[in-house]
Amino acid sequence: MSPDDDRLVEAGLERVTDGIHTRPELKQGKSYQLVVACAGEGSVNVTVERQPSRAVDCDGVSSRQRIAGTSGPLKIDVRRAKGSSGMVAWRITS
Repeated sequence: MSPDDDRLVEAGLERVTDGIHTRPELKQGKSYQLVVACAGEGSVNVTVERQPSRAVDCDGVSSRQRIAGTSGPLKIDVRRAKGSSGMVAWRITS
């Protein structure tokens, strides 16, 4: 997927210690895919509003999940587990 692909909604790369705190405006009722990948040591916890948190290991393997657009900004947070370090990337596509 290229940055010019119209399916790309949002993407980024952060230090695990900084985490990801994004609030994308997604079209209500539309299905999207959230991909998170972490490289380093330990794991990160991915939380999407109204869904249970899940752990993603910092082993370089991407994790995918379906998310749905809401009437307002969708709260997505990625926080490091204690002692974790490295880089974490995310991408939201339609």
